[in-house]
Amino acid sequence: MDLATFLIQCLNALQYGLLLFLVASGLTLIFGIMGVINLAHGSFYMIGAYMAYALAPIVGSTFGGGFFATLAAGLVLSVLLGYVLEWAFFSYLYQREHLQQVLMTYGLILVFEELRSLLVGDDVHGVQPPPLLAGSVPLGELMSYPVYRLFVSVMCLVLALGMYLVLGRTRLGMMIRAGATNREMVQSLGIDIQFLYRVVFAAGVAIAVLAGMLAAPVSSVYPGMGNSVLIVCFVVVVIGGIGSIRGALLAALLIGIVDTFGKVFLPQAAGVLVYVLMALILLWKPQGLFKAA
Repeated sequence: MDLATFLIQCLNALQYGLLLFLVASGLTLIFGIMGVINLAHGSFYMIGAYMAYALAPIVGSTFGGGFFATLAAGLVLSVLLGYVLEWAFFSYLYQREHLQQVLMTYGLILVFEELRSLLVGDDVHGVQPPPLLAGSVPLGELMSYPVYRLFVSVMCLVLALGMYLVLGRTRLGMMIRAGATNREMVQSLGIDIQFLYRVVFAAGVAIAVLAGMLAAPVSSVYPGMGNSVLIVCFVVVVIGGIGSIRGALLAALLIGIVDTFGKVFLPQAAGVLVYVLMALILLWKPQGLFKAA
């Protein structure tokens, strides 16, 4: 492997890991902080990808906007979707058994898949990156790397920093962490924990939707695309430590490296290497790399 190929694989690992972190961080908020096993989280990723495909012509013809206006419209709709879902379904699950959480969120997967089939169909669709980011950066004489993939990595890093600062350095983050530790005590202090949980859930949904919208020009849009990413997201949450944002970031980057270079050097065993990594880390640190933060 020459230097240019190695650099491209490193960039691929970084971009995949950061995008995986973006999806898993929303699951970390919902699962780690609110205690709800949300199997439908991968469906939010799928919804984001289909939003990028379906909203682009609507936003473009109505408001004259492009890809970035589509991202903004998708984020607004995803926040509303998350708020309504928490109010209608998830608010009844906090004190229920995990089996009931699994059954209800699995039911939501079936509902979202059927709605997707009815509204958009079952074909595979492509989403074009914005013209501003459609070029590539040369790496050596024969190879280049798409600018859009670099943009996705930068966006993920900015959002990771933003989530870390909000949860660790703001009053809102303090209330969220306190509510995750002792819900009754926070309520007794006069904080509306129900509204706080709806904000957290809406944020988790919006992050997953944004990840799907950013990933659409890279991976295309196809039925069931959220199911495969859901499993890897749970692996990220378990490796990083349930409820830890920095743990999810480190775990996602490790998985990105193992998966990308595993496909290069050990293609026949690439699908297993991620789970081997999880087993080794849990043998070393059963609670994950970091505690909840």
